[in-house]
Amino acid sequence: MKKWYAEEYEWKIEVIGFLRGSRTERYCRNGEEVGDVYTCTYGCPVNAQGQGICPKAMVMMFPIMEAVRSGGDLENIGGSSRYSKDLVCPDGNVIFRLTAKKLGNQNFFKGKFFD
Repeated sequence: MKKWYAEEYEWKIEVIGFLRGSRTERYCRNGEEVGDVYTCTYGCPVNAQGQGICPKAMVMMFPIMEAVRSGGDLENIGGSSRYSKDLVCPDGNVIFRLTAKKLGNQNFFKGKFFD
């Protein structure tokens, strides 16, 4: 892999709680635990152990990430701030906090990289 583009946003995804019970056994195949943190720019989020985030959760998060990359404000869809929103996984147990950090790099489509 040869990453050639400095992304506009960095993402931090934290496991902040559960809706059912106090553990992941029988509820979460990925084994998420409160305090787990995943990070990424454009690729799929990984944690400090190099493990990837749940693919079902990523399917839900990706459109939200694209909305921010397109100038969107997460408060318009129930976020706690322009760049932060809490989400429940598709299985209805793990609560994630998705937070974007603007890096100051040019937008992929407006940056005129090829001119």
